[in-house]
Amino acid sequence: MSFKNEYLNNLMQEVERKNPAEAEFHQAVKEVLESMEAVIERNPEIQEKGVLDRIVEPERVIMFRVPWVDDNGKVQVNRGFRVQYNSAIGPYKGGLRFHPSVNLGIIKFLGFEQIFKNSLTGLPMGGGKGGSDFDPKGKSDTEIMNFCHSFMRELYRHIGPNTDVPAGDIGVGAREIGFMFGMYRKIRNEYTGVLTGKGLNYGGSLVRKEATGYGACYFTDEMLKARGESFEGKTVVISGSGNVAIYATEKATELGGKVVALSDSSGYIYDKDGIKLDTVKQLKEVERKRIKEYVKIHPEAEYHEVSDGSIWDIPCHIALPCATQNELFLEDAKTLVANGCIAVAEGANMPSTPEAVDYFIEKGVSFGPGKAANAGGVATSGLEMSQNSLRYSWTFEEVDEKLKQIMKNIFESCHTTAKEYGYENNYVIGANIAGFLKVADAMIAQGVI
Repeated sequence: MSFKNEYLNNLMQEVERKNPAEAEFHQAVKEVLESMEAVIERNPEIQEKGVLDRIVEPERVIMFRVPWVDDNGKVQVNRGFRVQYNSAIGPYKGGLRFHPSVNLGIIKFLGFEQIFKNSLTGLPMGGGKGGSDFDPKGKSDTEIMNFCHSFMRELYRHIGPNTDVPAGDIGVGAREIGFMFGMYRKIRNEYTGVLTGKGLNYGGSLVRKEATGYGACYFTDEMLKARGESFEGKTVVISGSGNVAIYATEKATELGGKVVALSDSSGYIYDKDGIKLDTVKQLKEVERKRIKEYVKIHPEAEYHEVSDGSIWDIPCHIALPCATQNELFLEDAKTLVANGCIAVAEGANMPSTPEAVDYFIEKGVSFGPGKAANAGGVATSGLEMSQNSLRYSWTFEEVDEKLKQIMKNIFESCHTTAKEYGYENNYVIGANIAGFLKVADAMIAQGVI
């Protein structure tokens, strides 16, 4: 697709030329650039100062090997990444993802998105992302420790509390953060807030585990209020069954919704009477089992393999894709709309394809893009950084209230900015422009660096 604006069109072509075979990265950049036409018309300095030309290029890309020894004494080698994308408004901040699908293009897409997400929180955090193609599934605690220690023996050179503060993401929870933090502390001989998502006994924050899921629901609640609706009495479908999905289920239920479906990479469960969250937490957080085990405990529920159809076939009023990128396609969007869905908020990063997003907006569905709707996780990471700096801890209620206000502010920023630029209720454009302008102003103020 070509842009109407020649400058944006040429820039997109240059991004594709310089970053071949990185489809997710191209997708993320294109979505942002599509929102920029009105911005550069009003602010010609952005083009003159090459802000967009610079922002699509990461400040630093780090790639390294990660050798480790498995339980059989065999040496394994994975590849590690850290993309430090933009530090104009603060130290790089963004998660680490351990998953076989991880490659440089995936990390660049996530890091690019993180720039605008972090900007929207209102906290002083730049954008970054990292990870490895290591798969924690099926590995023993010892193997995971060996890998995490090896990973940190290289990463420690590039991070620090005022430089780059990684967090968790897919495949990286409290266990992995703990192993990495221990190695960092050992190597550097210092105790700092260099990682977020830490255990509560060594610098972690209350609500961090719940934050992304809670935040997605707080954002959704604001979208619903804007159209005179609420969660009360609504049927909710949530993809995924990891950290984000579990706590989105918890908050959606607390707000009056009924969550009837969750999924993992193998398939999905449907419980018409409402998901029993205690069972899901036991299976996923304690026993680390597949979601299909749910039906053994609750035989009245249904389990469907991936080949049996999509979780989005289930009729619902609210859909929260919380699994992974590009999991909700145009046909899924059509099905959701036909079945009466009025709101979609992305708990994962870019889970909806561009065609699906366009269809939701065309049909008047309130759509919350990931860089806004799932910003609760990094917002609470920012609050953890603040507590580490203060050597102080806030209560659960205090952090939750701060999170709720941040998500409300993000919604207001998206809503107001979209209206100002002539795209009322288009929260994709609102989020892109609002997130961008803050970073652009900082980049212009600091000169060409």
